[in-house]
Amino acid sequence: QVQLVESGGGLVQAGGSLRLSCAASRRTFLSYDMAWFRQAPGKEREFVAAISWSGSNTFYADSVKGRFTIFKVNDKNTLYLQMSSLKHEHTAVYYCAARSSTYTPSRTSPDLYSCWGQGTPVNVSS
Repeated sequence: QVQLVESGGGLVQAGGSLRLSCAASRRTFLSYDMAWFRQAPGKEREFVAAISWSGSNTFYADSVKGRFTIFKVNDKNTLYLQMSSLKHEHTAVYYCAARSSTYTPSRTSPDLYSCWGQGTPVNVSS
């Protein structure tokens, strides 16, 4: 199984910005579709954003469009989630996920991803 390690979470005030990172192996980075999910206390894990293995296609939950950006940096083997204009309701543990690239239009279900990081908490003060 591939290893994914998230970092960059923490405490931030409402309206602020935060960049999350997900470090992966080179092989995973080059050949796996990847995504970010989040899970707030007492709630189900929720899709945030996804990116194709090539980095050419991105997908976002409606709630974060125009606010969050998912991207990859090739020479660092790292997936990022740039979060701006944060609100208290964005508070959650954020998880990086990966899957072997498979032809399917569906990317929003946690069941589609077989590899997960341990999560990094994001706490946005109101």
